[in-house]
Amino acid sequence: MPLALALIPLIMVIGLNALFTYGVFPSLDLSFINEAFENVSPDAQTGLWAILIALLSASAWLIITRWKYWLDLKDTVNKGVMGSLLPIFNTASEVGYGAVIASLAGFVIIRDAVLNVSPNNPLISEALAMSVLSGITGSSSGGLSIALQTLGSEYLAMAQEAGIDPELMHRVASLAAGGMDTLPHSGAVITLLAICGLTHRQSYANVAMVTIVLPIGALISVITLGTLFGSF
Repeated sequence: MPLALALIPLIMVIGLNALFTYGVFPSLDLSFINEAFENVSPDAQTGLWAILIALLSASAWLIITRWKYWLDLKDTVNKGVMGSLLPIFNTASEVGYGAVIASLAGFVIIRDAVLNVSPNNPLISEALAMSVLSGITGSSSGGLSIALQTLGSEYLAMAQEAGIDPELMHRVASLAAGGMDTLPHSGAVITLLAICGLTHRQSYANVAMVTIVLPIGALISVITLGTLFGSF
């Protein structure tokens, strides 16, 4: 298959996702969803709808354009569906595990300890909080969402008091969430090694170097530059 042809599904996923997220859905009147489902916010769901439409469209394009090359389309689709279950349930279980941890009384002790790590520089405290929570949940998105829900208002107040741009705080939070999220129990790591047929003993040192050591180095650089020069 030519490279350009192979890239088309990837381009479709990115392009259609952006089209529906920023163009199609914002132009539609989705207020009827609030009337039918009291606890469902259309604005909060459009991102999910957009990526689902993009993935389905790219999959349909592959099936249609490569129709004559399929030896057993049903078997291929079944394998794809079964293969998707492993990362879905690994990630969901890890995020759920983190949410349970965040609801425990002991989490309050961790939260207060993290908030007081560096009262004069909330960037350091925030980076530590995001790293710890991402490590606990084994997920950057899970750690980030829990941290922002439980500590977001405190860090915003700390940033305003210290004269730190909230955009810089957000950058540091996003970078920090992508550091300790790939500890050995991470759903992404377990899924990657399972798909590749490797063990932690064989490959985790390499995974840790790329996904933990290097991102933490980048995080330290950003905190240092942000402390010295502000938002950039």
